[in-house]
Amino acid sequence: MTASLTPIDTDPELADLRRRLASTDAGERRVALLEAADLEDEALLPALSAVLRHDPDPTLRTEAARALAAWSDADVVEALAEALSDVPAVREAAALALAELKDAQAGARLVRHARHPDGFVSAAALRGLRELRVPEAVEPALDALQRPEASVRREAVGVLGWLKHQPALPRLARVAVGDGDAEVRRAATGALGLAGPDQTDIVLPALSAALRDAAWPVREEAATTLGKLRPEDPAAAQALRAALDDDYWQVRLRAARSLGRLRDRDAVLPLIAALVHPAGNLRKEAAIALGEIGDAQAVPALTAATDDPDPEVRKAARSALQRLGAPAGTER
Repeated sequence: MTASLTPIDTDPELADLRRRLASTDAGERRVALLEAADLEDEALLPALSAVLRHDPDPTLRTEAARALAAWSDADVVEALAEALSDVPAVREAAALALAELKDAQAGARLVRHARHPDGFVSAAALRGLRELRVPEAVEPALDALQRPEASVRREAVGVLGWLKHQPALPRLARVAVGDGDAEVRRAATGALGLAGPDQTDIVLPALSAALRDAAWPVREEAATTLGKLRPEDPAAAQALRAALDDDYWQVRLRAARSLGRLRDRDAVLPLIAALVHPAGNLRKEAAIALGEIGDAQAVPALTAATDDPDPEVRKAARSALQRLGAPAGTER
């Protein structure tokens, strides 16, 4: 965040704000706090941190936490981390503020809080660390995979995924199939996409199992991740073909998309069948996938799809026919 560096001792306006932020009158403190938040002046950070730490009114502490969002000052980060143990409204605001950190050096100050025994504090610290890619967060995140709180485990998976920490793949694979929380399994399934070409044997069994998960968002994530990895293992394509019959259209759509990326010729007939599915978005993805696979036996079905009632399906069918070198029909 860009800030003015005007010394507070020489600026009358800032000096007055600091005085009013420490007033015994809650109304005066509130007005001063709103003014200070609008100014976004670095010289006021100590005063705002003091409000967050010491003001008797939790509403004002909440506003102070919001005003301190995205600042990377060491004392601000520490004040926000301390506020994670405050009353619910304050701790929620502090957690959101820490999630806006952009400075990895500032984020590194959160590492020790990632091991906090309070699950909310630990999860918030990990969330703040996630996109900052702080290497020191690896060990706390690995340890957090064993925590009883699902929110902590989910944020730990996010940290490891953003860090692209490939040594964690075996543990993430176990989480993807064995965690008791569906959202944690979904996050871990997505994180398996960080596997390199020589590591697919580590993650493919877990991804295939995830395609049979009881929770459809996990199955959807598994289908998506397999398309990103583009494994050459026939079992992966077979599992995706089976997913074309999933009870949820979201899973079928992702499976179709991934089969196209894999250019799986054995999927041509199931994808042709999907061109007449009631869900228009699945028909569209099936047409796109058939164009990527490039098998000429799909031409008649794609030609028929150029008369589909959905314009997006018609467009996808014409594009697929062009990729196949076949007449694309008349646009309408």
